[in-house]
Amino acid sequence: MRLPDLDLDLLRCFVQVAERGGFTAGAAALGLTQSAVSLKVKRLEELLQKRVLERTSRSIALTREGETLLAYARRMLALNDEAVRRMIAPPVAGRLRLGVADHFVPRNLAPILARFARTFPELALEIEVGRSHELRAAQERGELDLVLGKRRDGETEGRPIWTEPIVWVAAPGWAPPEGRPLPVAMLPQGCMFRDRALAALARAGMEFEVVYVSASLLGVAAAAQAGLAVTVLGRSGLPEGLTEHHGLPALGVAEMAVFGDATGQSQLVEPLIGFIRESIAPG
Repeated sequence: MRLPDLDLDLLRCFVQVAERGGFTAGAAALGLTQSAVSLKVKRLEELLQKRVLERTSRSIALTREGETLLAYARRMLALNDEAVRRMIAPPVAGRLRLGVADHFVPRNLAPILARFARTFPELALEIEVGRSHELRAAQERGELDLVLGKRRDGETEGRPIWTEPIVWVAAPGWAPPEGRPLPVAMLPQGCMFRDRALAALARAGMEFEVVYVSASLLGVAAAAQAGLAVTVLGRSGLPEGLTEHHGLPALGVAEMAVFGDATGQSQLVEPLIGFIRESIAPG
């Protein structure tokens, strides 16, 4: 029996609906009507003879088959986009010194840059990972061309590229010690996540103690993985061994942006910004 070929257009609609949590948001992202997107998802289900979404009047949810398909669909679309971009994108060559905030590490950075390097092999990237405010200072000194980092609350500088929730995280099954202040692991002073987390605990009247400080986000994450404390991360960057910890004050969202004067470097900068936008699942 010949297996049917999956239509990438149908898969793209399905992925947008699944990632954005509804047909209306998915349709807006694709520039289509809600009815058109709904019809495409229905055609996909008919092709597979499986339901991939459970629909109610207020929300949608992935079925088991939908969860499986979503992983394959993302890989297929990524490979398609990489191939098309490699074939039709204008040639990009040069050198770009890029600073990347460690909150974007470890899960997202490596695969995105690997795909980018395959798509634009003539563009030499020099990557420095660190804290947002330190990287931005280096960019202002002319040591970096571009910085991918966090916007502070109320800030207008930089070009926003996505937002994501800030969440409390801890080792699976971790529970705060009874009768003692909440142990927290944090980056040093000057980190926006640290400032927001400690302010939220103070407003809630919760006692806390910073028991572990590291200049490396991986070090902070390791302390939480070891069960020493709870910490805060962007939801898209949770490493293995950490899960969201509920019951603590909400922390809102973080806005990630690109900082740096792209004047005279748009040929190098714009492809990277566009690639990052397309590669990050909506947060």
